[in-house]
Amino acid sequence: MTHDTDHALSIDELHEIERKFDPELAFRPTGPLIAGVISVALVAMSAYHFYASGFALVRELLHRGIHLSFVLGLVFLLFAWRRSLSRALPGPAWYRISGVPVWDLVLAVLAVAASLYLPLLPPSVVSVRVGNPSGTDVFMGTALLVLTLEAARRSVGPTLPIIALIFVAFALFGPWAPGALKHGGVSWQGLINHLYMTNQGIYGIAIGVMAQYVFLFILFGVLATRIGLGQLFIDLAMVIAGRYAGGPAKVAIFSSAFMGTISGSSIANTVTTGALTIPAMKKVGYPPHFAGAVEATASTGGQITPPIMGAAAFIMVEYLEIPLRDVLAAALFPALLHYFGIFIMVHLEARKLGLRGLKAEELPKMGLVLRQHWLSVIPLIILVYMILSGRTPDFAAVYGIIACVVVGFLNPVNRLTFGDLWQALGDGARNTLAVGAAAATVGVVVGVVTLTGVGFRLGYVVVQTATDIGNTLGGLWPLSYFSVMQWALFVSLILIAASCIIMGAGIPTTATYIILVAVAAPALAQLQVEPIVAHFFVFYYGVLADITPPVALAAYAAAGIAGANPFKTGNTAFRLGIAKALVPFVFVYSPALLIVTDGFTWSAFTITLAGAMMGIGGLGVAFSGFFLTHMSKAERWWVAIVSLLFIAPGLKTMALGLVLWLPILALQLRRRRAEAL
Repeated sequence: MTHDTDHALSIDELHEIERKFDPELAFRPTGPLIAGVISVALVAMSAYHFYASGFALVRELLHRGIHLSFVLGLVFLLFAWRRSLSRALPGPAWYRISGVPVWDLVLAVLAVAASLYLPLLPPSVVSVRVGNPSGTDVFMGTALLVLTLEAARRSVGPTLPIIALIFVAFALFGPWAPGALKHGGVSWQGLINHLYMTNQGIYGIAIGVMAQYVFLFILFGVLATRIGLGQLFIDLAMVIAGRYAGGPAKVAIFSSAFMGTISGSSIANTVTTGALTIPAMKKVGYPPHFAGAVEATASTGGQITPPIMGAAAFIMVEYLEIPLRDVLAAALFPALLHYFGIFIMVHLEARKLGLRGLKAEELPKMGLVLRQHWLSVIPLIILVYMILSGRTPDFAAVYGIIACVVVGFLNPVNRLTFGDLWQALGDGARNTLAVGAAAATVGVVVGVVTLTGVGFRLGYVVVQTATDIGNTLGGLWPLSYFSVMQWALFVSLILIAASCIIMGAGIPTTATYIILVAVAAPALAQLQVEPIVAHFFVFYYGVLADITPPVALAAYAAAGIAGANPFKTGNTAFRLGIAKALVPFVFVYSPALLIVTDGFTWSAFTITLAGAMMGIGGLGVAFSGFFLTHMSKAERWWVAIVSLLFIAPGLKTMALGLVLWLPILALQLRRRRAEAL
């Protein structure tokens, strides 16, 4: 696709960019008959979840089964078996109905039947057959396993299903596994019994969280955007930051931060806010690849920004058995540090290039913005209030959705019609299909982990490897200043972070988080790291993969809008997001940053926050090559190394870091005076 990127892109062009870079939105075109069936099914899916979570009392297994039947059935209708077939409506053929092959219709029906077979059985029958499944149970379980893997392959790509198949093979061929991974193995009947008949596999926590919480929050985000909350955020960002040096880039940061409060999708945030901010950044002088990188990096913050975040936040609630408000509180300051890091680098880049801000006539008027859109913020206030008051997430989301509909019908500026409501309900359901298929597939991986105990085995391998490396490093001067356990922790964190980035390059953040936390949590627990800290560490590095080449999907989507080189945009985005790579190490070494950890004190929090800001600011200076004026390579390396001292913030390390900064400050002051003459 070619277009003039100096002008605003059309809605269709933006949707095409989103489809191109987000496999979760690569829906195939269909004829009117199947399109009507899909539309009704999507709205029915939204209506069911709203009713079941807000007003009904549905058995847990039945609720998960109904959710899964909607997800798998619709995936086979909306996603072709090959992505290239999703570009245009195929011509008529005897084996197609409204553009959908008959075999996909058969697979959709079989997926619905396999999803509902077990949940519709009386609980007394299920409890008897767990551990001794019938032939029909094994057949339906096998069908559901195969269809789940195929649905995930179509909607999120091949990487996740391949990982699941590797785990299935590991379960079956355990006696031949190497070293500490060796186990007694399991029969096919035993595997299907565990993955299908219990709540430890496909019907496990991942799909349960999707059905109970995530669906409603995604629907809330769609409705909130439709009634004008997204536009309010973008306009407020323009008013707040637009007039300063390099203003459009700072607008991108603020608008993406605001949008992140109602959307947990990196690519959706990139396209929504980038349609405005990227052309504006190019207009004031930012290079295209830098403009795209700023938007992509800021937009990845959506998954770590309260109160919506991504699906992983709700799964964390279930795993750790803590209230959602504690997870949101823990996420708040790390998210702010992420945006602070981008802001520093954007500001320094603007100073280095001498870029202007937006003119007064290019900015919206605050009074007009508030007058037009103030009603749209009411649902978000209701949602946050209910979460903070201790209500369950699904209860809060239900009333947030009700508030969106009421405000939408009352708001004269962005009035919601019944047609709009139908469209929003369909869009909300459609946006959950890929992540739902991924959650079911992750259930296969988690099921094998619980069946074989491989999580603890892999955790042991990680810790043992890190300890061996720590023994080697600890014997070298001056590295011997740190103990073997300190080196073991540091090396373990490096290994886990690298695994998260590699895994996250091919699968969704939520899937990366669930799979790797099964390894990371036991490993870090052995090294005395609190559970919530271990979970957040894995979560953050999984999100970082969205801007880490070679598969930096958010950066590539931004490059499509900017008309820039995708790989160059991805590299720049990673550089701008370096703060996100530093922050997880900070809260491992100083958990006070997460607020809700054991032994929290405000003094430790203040020291940690100040130290983290100094370290992130220092890295921003080093990577941008500008402080008071331009910096030499030697100065940049010096500042980068000094900034790493703030990974473990404390009064001593902060004092040492500031002392080591003084020579750079003196050189910068002298050089700036010389340039002024």
